[in-house]
Amino acid sequence: MRAASFEIRPATASDAASACAVLRRSIAECCARDHGDDPAILAAWLGNKTPQMVANWFLSARNFPLIALEAGEVVGVALLTRAGKLALCYLLPQACRRGLGDALLERLEQQGALWEIKLLQVHSTNSAAAFFARHGYSACGNVRSPYGLDTVLFWKRLGACAPAPGSPQPRFCRCNPS
Repeated sequence: MRAASFEIRPATASDAASACAVLRRSIAECCARDHGDDPAILAAWLGNKTPQMVANWFLSARNFPLIALEAGEVVGVALLTRAGKLALCYLLPQACRRGLGDALLERLEQQGALWEIKLLQVHSTNSAAAFFARHGYSACGNVRSPYGLDTVLFWKRLGACAPAPGSPQPRFCRCNPS
């Protein structure tokens, strides 16, 4: 089943509790390979994932938050900042590999182009690295997150700055690509 069975819309503060539950469950279940069920890492990663904090993120004029709904229930959440950071892109386990992540990322990239952002970046979990690579993001290197996770820094040029299809994207940093 593809993303056509889902509704994607801008998130509002009233969506915060449901979106927070998606974030927490996605991190706990879909990212187990990254946190390794380490209680300290998991607690640090989930520490700011509260309904009030998510509402604050959704209310900020510097952010573009989206939620995905299936049968009226929130099953995905994504957020782009005006600085070009893909800060959130999480799905419930049952929503994975159904085209929903593709649709959320496409909407974030469209918004980035509207904001005239030239370069998007994301600190991806290892679990999601193949997803971003498949969507044309280039890995720049590994970065340790404040939560104690090893992440992969990915980036992608948008709009007129984007390379021609099939051509390699130029590197913008000299960090270790492994």
